[in-house]
Amino acid sequence: MSTVSGTTDLEPAVTDEGREAADPLEDIARKLLIEIGEDPDRDGLKETPARFARWWREFSSYEAGNVDTMFPLRTQGQIVLIQDIKVWSLCEHHLLPFSCSVTIAYRPHGDVLGLSKFARITQRHAHRLQVQERLVRDIADEITKVTGSSDVAVIATGEHLCMSMRGIRTPAAMTSSVFSGIFEEYGPARQELVATVFQSRK
Repeated sequence: MSTVSGTTDLEPAVTDEGREAADPLEDIARKLLIEIGEDPDRDGLKETPARFARWWREFSSYEAGNVDTMFPLRTQGQIVLIQDIKVWSLCEHHLLPFSCSVTIAYRPHGDVLGLSKFARITQRHAHRLQVQERLVRDIADEITKVTGSSDVAVIATGEHLCMSMRGIRTPAAMTSSVFSGIFEEYGPARQELVATVFQSRK
């Protein structure tokens, strides 16, 4: 990736006079508007390129903060279940949004992870170009790493605008999942998890 005045070509450049040049993403937005037959200088669109650039910067620069706060609590085999974490991500095939409701379950091996950390981890992996199958895998891998537990399950159900508003133009719900440790086998832990998740959606 080329650089200009010490910045990448996707970052706002700074001129020799110290003025901040327009964000390159604004230029991309202007070109897009022109290509679809719009006038980027008309009243309703004058600020659209700047808004477009700010949104992309905000989405792609999401900071999850601290995600590894643990609390001393001996659960003696208890399963912890966090349901319906709502996130938006972007389909890497069409650059269109998809929304997901994510459920995470794990069996602590010692200390427990702070509740808000599950949402932070989920948001971290959603704030990038994604596919839903990889999203659940990424979340599960980080939960395993942070908690030290190999007993982790992640289930996500999403609606993808790349299907709902283009192509077949039919809304549908897609569910993807990752099961490891005690959830991998079709035993009591997995049966309890799946029953709880799908019962809550009725």
